[in-house]
Amino acid sequence: MAKDNKFSFDILKTIEVLSTNKSGWNRELNIVSWNGNKAKYDLRDWSPDHTKMSKGITLTAEEVAVLKEVFDEIDPYEIEEFHN
Repeated sequence: MAKDNKFSFDILKTIEVLSTNKSGWNRELNIVSWNGNKAKYDLRDWSPDHTKMSKGITLTAEEVAVLKEVFDEIDPYEIEEFHN
């Protein structure tokens, strides 16, 4: 039996465009409802017209709260110490 890969999404709110790459795609943090389900935070790259998307990550409010605590405790530029 063939699997139907169709899905739906509704971007309920754009929180932030984090960056734009050379081809014009935006890395965005949005609140998205996938397939009519409960909204989640969503981080991924989107084409300018939002008709195409990259693989991304969805997070619940609880997961975002944990990440926020972690981000409040770290220096985001510490990563530069690991560059060759």
